[in-house]
Amino acid sequence: MKSIREEFGKVLTSLGAKYSNLVVLDADCGSHTKSKNFSQKYPERFFNIGISEQDLVGIAAGLAACGKIPIVSCYSMFLMRAWEQIRNTIGRANLNVKLIATHAGASPHADGSSHQCFEDLSIMRVIPNMTVIAPADSKSMALLLEEAIDLNGPIYMRLGRDEVHDVYDSNPHLEIGKANTIVDGSDVSIIASGVLVYEALTASQMLKRDGVSASVIDLHTIKPIDTNIIVNESRKTGALVTAEEHSVIGGLGSSVSEIVVSEYPVPVEMVGVKNRFGESSLSYRELLLKLGLTASSIYHAARRVLLRKR
Repeated sequence: MKSIREEFGKVLTSLGAKYSNLVVLDADCGSHTKSKNFSQKYPERFFNIGISEQDLVGIAAGLAACGKIPIVSCYSMFLMRAWEQIRNTIGRANLNVKLIATHAGASPHADGSSHQCFEDLSIMRVIPNMTVIAPADSKSMALLLEEAIDLNGPIYMRLGRDEVHDVYDSNPHLEIGKANTIVDGSDVSIIASGVLVYEALTASQMLKRDGVSASVIDLHTIKPIDTNIIVNESRKTGALVTAEEHSVIGGLGSSVSEIVVSEYPVPVEMVGVKNRFGESSLSYRELLLKLGLTASSIYHAARRVLLRKR
């Protein structure tokens, strides 16, 4: 198990050597987001704007307009404070700013609902020009981060705080905008993002013991969404389960359902946060259990959707 944010700090620093026009901006939380690693090696390319997220985004936009590639590192919840600036300054101008939001979802478990952001995917994906990414583990984060730097335009990537299980043993071939099939099944398709990809893999093994063949899809890019794989899985299995560490309103499940309704209607069950806030918890795992974001929840959702299958 590895902490994605810890790996982010290491990967970001290594990318600094490859991309001389890469700059990093932080809102006085570099020791928590791990962007401080970059600041120690490249102090002249690191800007601590302080606790002023709107200024953070505005300055990043200006640097992008000057030809730099700004990486904005901030807690996901606090970055939402600057949504207007993200929309109007970065989105409308289609500026090349990379927003790396750490401490997403339930991962700041001890800090309570004020710090736990389950709404970010929904309010970021509605911004025109914005690419939205939720990596499953450290290896996929590293690959997708470099791809994000190479891809011109605004990008929002959400990362967690705590250690998470590795999904990929070796470096996978991942491409922004293209979902990755980890397990190919025939009875039901589980489409997951972020830390729920590992839970989906565990659920697929539970279903296998029941004689149910389940596909597991890592839909790391929420936008632009991979329409082809969703339609193909709908045709192949005729039943979908979505799983995300996010509200079921407006996130991965909603995005998948929008495609299914218009392209190839099949029953869909959503695993995610059910119209509620988070809460303080002794551990990340305990909070995931309370919120129903585990392999068991995915397993039971798959059993339900199979009953609805035509």
